[in-house]
Amino acid sequence: MTAVFSATFIVALLAAGVRMSIPILLPAIGEIYAERSGILNINLEGQMLCGAFAAFMAGYYTHSLALSLLAGAAAGILMAMLMALCCIRWGSNHCVMGITLNMFALGFTSFWYRVVFGVTTSPPKADVNVGMLEIPLLAKIPYLGDILFKQNFLFYLSILVVAATYFVLNRTQFGLQIRASGENPRAAETMGVPVKRRRYVSMLICGSLAGLGGSFLSLISLNRFVDNITASRGFIALAIVIFGKWKPWQVFFASLLFGTIDALQLRLQAVGVDVPYQLLTMLPYLLTIFVMVATAKRSHSPAALGENYEREKL
Repeated sequence: MTAVFSATFIVALLAAGVRMSIPILLPAIGEIYAERSGILNINLEGQMLCGAFAAFMAGYYTHSLALSLLAGAAAGILMAMLMALCCIRWGSNHCVMGITLNMFALGFTSFWYRVVFGVTTSPPKADVNVGMLEIPLLAKIPYLGDILFKQNFLFYLSILVVAATYFVLNRTQFGLQIRASGENPRAAETMGVPVKRRRYVSMLICGSLAGLGGSFLSLISLNRFVDNITASRGFIALAIVIFGKWKPWQVFFASLLFGTIDALQLRLQAVGVDVPYQLLTMLPYLLTIFVMVATAKRSHSPAALGENYEREKL
């Protein structure tokens, strides 16, 4: 038990927490775009799942990291565009369509994985070379260097995405139009904002980031594809967006918290803490429930979130 309180354990835990935050952070940042524009993208889980599957297949056949990530992002975009078409063009209910597409993605990826590889006792690996990126000088800082500056390049990409999202949403006309589309689409259209177009673009961004989050799981975290590889991380990302009040930097720190909790349950199992492993596995989901309950009354979502919009005909 004393190993849990050692500096080595804590540094390893925090470093793992940073890594495990990546597949939650990227989809959560994408969800900010979608929800700020008025689309309640419950399909985040399905977009991640398809991204993970496409990235694994590309990695298995090409062994190229770049092509694998592109395939993952493209698959996420395809799922997001399907969700966008159903909700924006055909006026489907956002929640119902999101859940339906999540079920479709789960069955689709599982079916095609078995078509290609069959049922095997030793799952094939992607064999994509993904190394750690050490930041010169900063990586040598005691403790902090191991936690923050010896990470996968996707973590540093995630930080750039967070910073870019903050700038776009708060400092550009494009970001203002996205926020207006989610708050009062009719007034925004009156002012010349192409509401539906902004919602499509927001979903495209969301799908690409969700696909990259899924790609991380199959290429880097597990280096293979398994059924339901996302394990509800898409729903955790949805909770994080609410917890972070639809603000990029708050979502970033919330993702680090959830990633650390996820890493904690694995580390505690590894050191043999005398607690049933089923209880430890529940920790991230218990935290999700707690966050949803605690923030229910204090969260203020975009006013038109989940509402379909049709331009008035003259």
